[in-house]
Amino acid sequence: MTRPVPFLLAALALAIPLSLLAGQVWLNPLAPQAPNATIILAELRAPRAALALVIGAGLGGAGAAMQGYLRNPLADPGLFGVAPTAAFGAVLSLALGLGVLLPLAALVGAALAMAALALIAGNVSGQNSTTLFALAGLMLASLSGALTSLIISLAPNPFALSEIVTWLMGSLESRSWHDVLLAAPPTALGLLLLSRAAPALDALTLGEETARSLGVNPARLLWLIVLGTGLVVGAGVAAAGIIGFVGLVVPHILRPYTDQRPSSLLLPSALGGALLLLIADCCCRLLPLAGGELRIGIALSLIGAPFFLHLLLRLRSELA
Repeated sequence: MTRPVPFLLAALALAIPLSLLAGQVWLNPLAPQAPNATIILAELRAPRAALALVIGAGLGGAGAAMQGYLRNPLADPGLFGVAPTAAFGAVLSLALGLGVLLPLAALVGAALAMAALALIAGNVSGQNSTTLFALAGLMLASLSGALTSLIISLAPNPFALSEIVTWLMGSLESRSWHDVLLAAPPTALGLLLLSRAAPALDALTLGEETARSLGVNPARLLWLIVLGTGLVVGAGVAAAGIIGFVGLVVPHILRPYTDQRPSSLLLPSALGGALLLLIADCCCRLLPLAGGELRIGIALSLIGAPFFLHLLLRLRSELA
């Protein structure tokens, strides 16, 4: 059941042209353009919009898949240490002067984080699973943060330090078609793997024993989630740094408009994530700041943290 899909496609059809025209220099398609308008559109705005669509779709789909697999509405790759661990891999490559290996380092970091979560709490069921996953994610995020801080303190030069800080804040500024080509294939492959897991995620909502009786292979499902989420998050971090809360916010907003099955939420969440990141990027470009534009990772954290607090308070009232 994909009722939100037509609305999301229509919203994207409106948001994409806006993202191409909006910015510190507005482009008016009805008026004669400045000589550099074509360069601004083709080399700056278009790749930036494409990258926002790719990363947003990946994070939205990964968030929906993780929530379905963990049967935990608070699950999100960023909240469970996956994005910080991927960022640590990217930062380590920058500090070592191996920037060419940054995409591979980020992908490996994300995959290792997902594998660690799966090994620590993958076989736990019931109410304890939420607590165990939260603690495991906190441990991974804390460890990755500490190691990243260590690398920052040992940065060999100011240029490396500047690059590291930029990745940690998350940004789509000054991105090119090279970054789009870097992020698109792993994200597409990751979403494909997550879509292959959709029928098993539906069966898992009936309980682990019932899912096994329906032919679900827990090991195969686990690795589909691990590899799919690792590819998506690693590609996003490699291209734009840490961008959090998309995978938490979007599935929650869209879930009431579906039939609640994880398979019905994957496509709408991917489209919704793309729309959210595209709109957020436009807002970051238009918000006047003395030192440049607001980093999109910071903007989404300012939105996502209160949303997460709202979910926690609602969960507390339901359990009271």
